[in-house]
This record gives sequence, C-alpha cells and structure tokens, in this order.
Amino acid sequence: MELIVILISLCLLMVFAFRGYSLILFAPLCAMLAAAMSDYSLMPLYSELFMTKAAEYVKVYYSIFLLGAVFAKVMEEAGMARSIAAVIAKVLGKERAILSVILACGVLTYGGISVFVVAFVMYPFAAILFREANIPKRLIPATIWTGMCTYGMVALPGTPQIQNIIPTSFFGTTTWAAPITGIFASVVYFVLTWFWITYRYKKLSARGEGYGNHTLNEPEMMDNSGLPSWKKSLIPLATVVIVNLLMSNPFHWSWAYHWGEQLLEPFKLLKLSLLASSVDKVQAIWSLDVGLTVGIVLAVIIGRKQLLQSGGIIAPLNAGTIGSVSAIMNTASGYAFGTVISSLAGFQIIKDQLLQIHIGSGPLVSEVITTNIMSGFTGSASGGMTIALNMLGANWLTWANSLGMSPEILHRIVSLSSAGFESVPHNGALVTLIAICGLTHKQSYYDIFMLSVFKLAVPFLCIALYSTTGLL
Repeated sequence: MELIVILISLCLLMVFAFRGYSLILFAPLCAMLAAAMSDYSLMPLYSELFMTKAAEYVKVYYSIFLLGAVFAKVMEEAGMARSIAAVIAKVLGKERAILSVILACGVLTYGGISVFVVAFVMYPFAAILFREANIPKRLIPATIWTGMCTYGMVALPGTPQIQNIIPTSFFGTTTWAAPITGIFASVVYFVLTWFWITYRYKKLSARGEGYGNHTLNEPEMMDNSGLPSWKKSLIPLATVVIVNLLMSNPFHWSWAYHWGEQLLEPFKLLKLSLLASSVDKVQAIWSLDVGLTVGIVLAVIIGRKQLLQSGGIIAPLNAGTIGSVSAIMNTASGYAFGTVISSLAGFQIIKDQLLQIHIGSGPLVSEVITTNIMSGFTGSASGGMTIALNMLGANWLTWANSLGMSPEILHRIVSLSSAGFESVPHNGALVTLIAICGLTHKQSYYDIFMLSVFKLAVPFLCIALYSTTGLL
C-alpha cells in the first residue's frame, strides 16, 4: 500500500508541474502525501527531513546558480550572447538553419550561459532562420533543446553546467572527468540529434509542410548593428572555461592552481553541520565560482557601452540574482521530494532492485537506469541525478573501487544519464521553451520525445567504448 501511495504522489507532482504549479509549494505537500502511510509523522518529516535536504542542496550549489544566472543575464543584456548567435547564423546561412541553431546553443551552453537564457536568446534567431528556410516551426523546440541539453550541458569536458558539477562532490572528481568519453559522447549526441531533426524536416517538407502561419511570439527581423563584436563577446565564455580548467587542475599540472588540503581545518572547530568532509568535495565548485566571477567582470567591461544604453549594470545583476533564487529553490524542492521518497520503507523495494542491476562488470548500467528513472520522476536532470547519487552514489563508488574502476567514468556516465528521460513533459525548462516558441506540447513534443530515446542510447555506447578500450 505504501508503494502505491508513493506512486500516486509522484504522479500528482508531475501533473502539478506540467500545469505550471510551483514545485516550491507542491513538492513538500506531495512528499507528505507519500509519507502518509509510513512511520514518519508529517510535520517532523517536513521540517527535519524535507527542509534539511533542501538546505543541503542550496548550501552546496547556490553559488553556481547565483553566479551562472548573473553571468548569463549580463551576457544577454549586453547583447554579447546575441552577437555570438548572430555570427554563427550568418556564417552558416539559412540553408543550414538547423545546424546553426544546434551549434549556437552548444557554444552558449558550454560557455556557462544557463539553459533558460539560451532558450530566450536563441528562439528569435531560430524562428527567423526557420521562417526564411521554410522549415516547420514545430521543429524549433527540439532543435534548441538538443543544442542546449546534450553535448554542451553534460558531455564536453569542463562544461560549467550544474549537471557536470554535481558528480564532483560525490566522487571527488573535476568537471574535466573522463575527457575521451565526453568527447565521444558529444560527437554521438551531435550526429544522432542532427540526423533526426534533418530527417524530420525532409519528411515534413515532402508532405508539403513549411514554416506555417503563426502569430504567437513571432519575432520581427532583428537589427544586430549595435551589438558588441562577436570576437570580444567570446572572451568571457572562453575565460570561464579556461579559468575553470586552471583552478580545478584536472590533469595535475605542477604550474596550475592547487587547492590546499588544510583550507577547511579552521572551520572544523566551529562544528558546522553542513561542512564539507574534504576540499576534494568542493574544489570543483570553488573553481567554477572563480571562473564565473572573472567571466562576469570581463562581460561587464566588454559590454559596458550596451549595458549603459539599456539602463546600467544594476538591472542585470539584480535580475540574475532574483532569478537564481527561484531556480535553485525549484530544483532544491524537487531534490528534497526525491530524498523523502527514497527514505521511505515502501521505496526500499525499488532501491534494492536498482542496486542489483548487474549487467556488465560494474555499476555503470545501474547508474544509467537509476539516474534516468529519478530524472524522469522529478522532471529535472540535476534534481534526478542528485537523488540517484544520494541513494546509491556511495554504493557505486565502493563497487567501482573494488574493481579498480576510475571514479571519472562514474562521473561522466551519471552526468550523461541525467540528459535522457529528463525530457518528460513536465520538465520546467522544457515547458518554458515551448511557451517561448509560442507552441504547444501537442505540436512539438513528439520530436523532443524521439530525441530523448536517442539520448538514452548515448551512455550505453560510452559504456561499450570504456569496456572495450578502457579509455577515459
């Protein structure tokens, strides 16, 4: 009976999220419903378990959400993100509109711009290019989604997105973990998704379907004459990646930065409840914090003229800060909900079965399946991954150590796996993207679902590569 109540609560949370209700409000309500048949009393479950886990998530990752949102907003308001997208679209032309959008989204995502801002920046370009090339508009959400939620988000080594940061605190790795696997995954993502969208375009065109007559959120032709130079606009993005590389020092260069192991010692005397166990658990986050901070400063300097014309630096700084609070609280609430679910006795049956997945000689397949299930439940790649790692991360690491398997491959596979079934209809970023495009799920979700199927295959292909070659 307890398992049935858990499933009901999961379904209700999906329905509320799909209909646009805030996870911040409904995640704790659904968590208490799930625990109604358990031995937990509801109010202690809310204040001591749900809120504690939400606070843990905020403590660890808020700086990334904050600095990432501010960086993205400055890049957007200064016109620098638009400048980069414009030059890619111009070079490739309307006849390669699909490729242009996928590449531009990937560049912005890998440079540290949040996926929400990428969606807002890229939609006007995508709509104009697709309209000029007479490509069905219904393919725009899938094209933007594949550009910002695949290779640039979870695969390319060093990507500063949260989905590549989270595993570092569980496995003691860096954002550059398993670079060969990441590059291989990036190529596979790119080829599979580009193939599918191109195939669909040709198939729909053969039926006589073009861009269509749309009136909702249709952009006018944009004047890009006042934008900053695209070359200068690339500098903050490249700086975030380079500073992150030097500060996290994944390849143990003697001349790069080394975080001192003693940095946490003075704080242990304070007996802080959420103090990290070691520097290894937080150095990847610190490194990216430094990279994003430097990126923000450079973006303000380079884009100061455009920022002054649009009202100054205060507005984007405040907007980014406010937006980061909403973003992390939604994600933290989804994570806390999943943590409550995973702690219930009724869920233990599912948890045991997930850990007992012994396909192959290690925990990698268990990682893929578990992470996809949790990401699908929460409608969040980062939330689902964090729940999976809290449930089984220590078990996976112990299992891998017993086999002599590097934690780096655990990191990369779990990161790749988060970008699979997270594309459920109630995914917050996806709902926002479809709304930005002025479309509905009925019009555009089919292609996003098919891309999810392709994305699900990528971690398995990476496991096959690692198993046959041993390359990281």
